[in-house]
Amino acid sequence: MNPNPLDDLRNVTRRHLLGTGGLGLGAMAVHSLLGDRGLAADPKPVQGAASPDVRLPAKAKSVIYLHMAGSPSQLELFEHKPELAKFHGQECPKEYLEGKRFAFIKGVPKMLGGQFAFARHGETGQWMSELLPHLAGVADKLRVIRSVTTEQFNHAPAQLLLHTGSPLLGRPAMGSWITYGLGSEADDLPGFVVLASGGKTPSAGKSLWGSGFLPTVYQGVQCRTDGGDPILYLSDPDGLGRRGRRKTLDAVRDLNTMQHEETGDPETLTRIAQYELAFRMQASVPEVMDIRRETKETLDLYGARPGHVSAAESAADPRVLYKGDDPTFANNCLLARRLVESGVRFVQLYDWGWDHHGSSPGESIDETLPIKCQQIDRAIAGLLTDLDRRGLLEETLVVWGGEFGRTPMMQNNVNKEIKKGFVGRDHHPHAFTTWMAGGGVSPGSLGTTDDIGYYVTEDPVSVRDLQATVLHLVGLDPHRFHVDYQGLRQRLIGPTEEGRVLEEILA
Repeated sequence: MNPNPLDDLRNVTRRHLLGTGGLGLGAMAVHSLLGDRGLAADPKPVQGAASPDVRLPAKAKSVIYLHMAGSPSQLELFEHKPELAKFHGQECPKEYLEGKRFAFIKGVPKMLGGQFAFARHGETGQWMSELLPHLAGVADKLRVIRSVTTEQFNHAPAQLLLHTGSPLLGRPAMGSWITYGLGSEADDLPGFVVLASGGKTPSAGKSLWGSGFLPTVYQGVQCRTDGGDPILYLSDPDGLGRRGRRKTLDAVRDLNTMQHEETGDPETLTRIAQYELAFRMQASVPEVMDIRRETKETLDLYGARPGHVSAAESAADPRVLYKGDDPTFANNCLLARRLVESGVRFVQLYDWGWDHHGSSPGESIDETLPIKCQQIDRAIAGLLTDLDRRGLLEETLVVWGGEFGRTPMMQNNVNKEIKKGFVGRDHHPHAFTTWMAGGGVSPGSLGTTDDIGYYVTEDPVSVRDLQATVLHLVGLDPHRFHVDYQGLRQRLIGPTEEGRVLEEILA
């Protein structure tokens, strides 16, 4: 006899029937995820969730996003402004200061002309700095957008706005949105992988590759380049072999399946899928992360050095240890090619150390910027060349840029005069440069700024426009692709219709 008669009553109520009737579907989903009892011999890729009505013909199958955290100066790299040089050292006119908000500038700063020589390159005639000689050699692969604007002028909110669509924490990253919509072509690798260099993570931290309100299976997986395991906690502990790990995962899977049958929580399915993916990754990650398998010619193309561990990657202040021949970023570029070649949908490279205020040692435009450019120049040119010769560039969208630009005037809150080793610019949201290559983008330029690079004068491009264009190129309608959450139709491009696809840059 049941000691609690309420249990019998509960079992026959309509509410109970509706509350538990869907669990059979959950069990079917579990079996689909696990395949042959969840064995790694029968992997299942993460499936895309985008409905057919938001899918478009895709130009790109994968994305490699190269983010220079801290924001490089467009006036030293892509914006040739001879008129600005004429005002070098003079006090900034009031119209560029009154009513404006700056992160650090105080009072009246001096105008700061470009610090390096420029020349035109390629058939497209791209203006590029002497700091980027290798990239200049592939100038005709680039679509340089010199008219990007943003709403934010501090690092963390600007990075969040660019990569998650909101300056606030808690939104899914661009890579999470894309893998959620399209799924992954890699059976035994994550669909969204993150590689960091420069010694620190970006100001907004790991929220930049979080999945927000999407299932956590779509969050970015960070691979380390500091000489340890590529992914933390992926290796088995001492004394546990492959067979023992399989038995452990089988037991955990059974417990999680029971938990899901009881609660119906979809995150339980995510946990099961992640355990199974991790098991498969134990075999696949060491292979794909081993760049020693590449030829010497390929390594030299990027400037990569297998096994190199930079002291800057673990230093309290990595900037004072930066060296131009540090191959950490180059290694990551080569890894990015190997990852997209293996079916990874979105690879995000963050390189820290581009915040050149000129206020302290290791953050100057005249001394540190050339070092950082030397670290990335050959590597990025090698990446584009390598993708192209392997037939991957047409289906891989490569994006480069920072979270905002730099001011045409010097930063003066610490140093009032322009002096060697302390040349810097403040944050500037009104105009900066981003470029794209491959993946359905035509070469050339887009947008212009005024004579000193302060305001956009032609073809303004917002962060929303960049996001909409990336989604469009991978085959997702940026305006219709959404997730219903907290009573709203959440989208990467935000709630308004301001984001537009940059049709003029499409091949």
